[in-house]
Amino acid sequence: MKRTGTRFRKDRADTHYDVIVIGSGPGGLCNAALLSKLGKKVCVLEQHYTAGGYSHTYERNGYEWDVGVHYVGEVHKPFSMLRRVFDVISDSQLEWAYMDQLYDRIIIGDKTYDYLAGKEPFKKQMKEYFPAEAEAIDEYVKLLGNVSKLVPRYFAGQALPKLAATIYNKARHYMLPDYFFKSTREVLEGLTKNEELIGVLTAQWGDYGLTPRDSSFMMHAMVAKHYIAGGNYPVGGSSRISETIIPVIKQAGGNVFTYAGVDEILVKNNKAYGVRLKKGGHEIFADQIVSNAGIYPTYEDLLPEKVAKKNGLLKNLKKVDLSASHVCIYAGFKGTAEELNIPKTNFWIYPDANHDENVDRFLASDGTDDFPLTYISFPSAKDPAWNDRFPGKSTVEIVAPTNHKWFKQWQGTTWNKRGEGYDELKEEIQNSLLETLYKHMPQLRDAIDYVELSTPLSTQWFQWNKEGEIYGIDHTVDRFQQNWLHPITPVKNLYLTGADIVTAGVGGALMGGVMTTCAMISVLESRKVMGLIKDVYQPEESSKLKAEAQQA
Repeated sequence: MKRTGTRFRKDRADTHYDVIVIGSGPGGLCNAALLSKLGKKVCVLEQHYTAGGYSHTYERNGYEWDVGVHYVGEVHKPFSMLRRVFDVISDSQLEWAYMDQLYDRIIIGDKTYDYLAGKEPFKKQMKEYFPAEAEAIDEYVKLLGNVSKLVPRYFAGQALPKLAATIYNKARHYMLPDYFFKSTREVLEGLTKNEELIGVLTAQWGDYGLTPRDSSFMMHAMVAKHYIAGGNYPVGGSSRISETIIPVIKQAGGNVFTYAGVDEILVKNNKAYGVRLKKGGHEIFADQIVSNAGIYPTYEDLLPEKVAKKNGLLKNLKKVDLSASHVCIYAGFKGTAEELNIPKTNFWIYPDANHDENVDRFLASDGTDDFPLTYISFPSAKDPAWNDRFPGKSTVEIVAPTNHKWFKQWQGTTWNKRGEGYDELKEEIQNSLLETLYKHMPQLRDAIDYVELSTPLSTQWFQWNKEGEIYGIDHTVDRFQQNWLHPITPVKNLYLTGADIVTAGVGGALMGGVMTTCAMISVLESRKVMGLIKDVYQPEESSKLKAEAQQA
């Protein structure tokens, strides 16, 4: 089984570091690697048996699956911000494989709509489906570009000191167009009254967990623009993300420890100075503490309650909601992707185009079928190194939303030992989702070799989140108005990073790592960090990449 990071032992750790980072997801690793590039000794603490957070992989019965990195946009462009950041924090060791031009297939009822990579191909394809909506489609794609250009201005406060950030954020309404502060449905209904088109254009809502009625248009636009040029997959699987970043941290004298769950952040006189681990009560000290564990677990579980209450942090949590929970099938099949005719394309399957109503209806049901969204991903087809590692095999993942409350009666039970009622519910859900797969790919029915299903309790068990949520806190319009969601906390020397301070997804978490790094260091050091990102390529390499980009 592939594992990244080093299992924690007391004698392997120093007693004091420059920085401790709690959680080894992309945001925490990015923050740790950038600080390491500045010469700081960083200790990353991960409670799981492997580093990576939602970017880790796991193996079972001779198969491997990613648990969250289904595809990433922009990184095939050498000069995109995401690619530059990844290249800096991995010393350019992380490779990406571009998916096919058809990267997302939207299936609504009995109709199919293909997302083709590139602005012009995307618009042309959409206009073929909706010839009377050409003007709305053009305006929609234009809005995506506008949001992409202006979103750094929106989040600039996250890299500023707290007081300056508060003042800056209050001025955003005057600096940005009004669609930054509206729901996805509000903005799209201003472009078209065609509900089918709105349903097709918002079909990636599963990437951020909220339907058009409830989601921020800014969030939707960032995701849609992120993928409009196509999707990419890490060569060698998503565990390569942590595998290539960890050496950068270790080169500066730091460590990335697994089996190192944090019990409490140590605070004295409202100043964080270290952590206490769950196992053995071992204490490690540092000048600065960064939590990549999520806003809820950090303030409710890791901070002493009196500290959280004194600083009004628990009161602030009532202003935001946890994001959606999910179930996921991990299935293994005998045969290669070529033999089984498995595509790289992701499938997004819906009963009809009314996403808001479908979710409402589903949440009012027992949750075992009639899913409002079924997402199917084919990781083994996306990874060009797969056949060398797992010859003659293929994998599929099927993700669907659920409600954590349906599993509450088994709360507190042990993973893989929750009892017959739980197993029966899982089997019912599993069979329903597999039938959806076989409906669209009947050739896989006889090739299946292994299958298991995870629930919100599985996610909670392995990720230590609150309710098995997959995207941290919900991406509503109101969420993005919360000025207290900032890397700098009211507790001195305690910082936050990851998706909750920017947005969900690999890209959002990664940029959270950049923002936190800049917020916790001097202006001079911040300039050095941004210089590393800007000048990641040597001049001759830069010229070659520019030429290749122009040809592409």
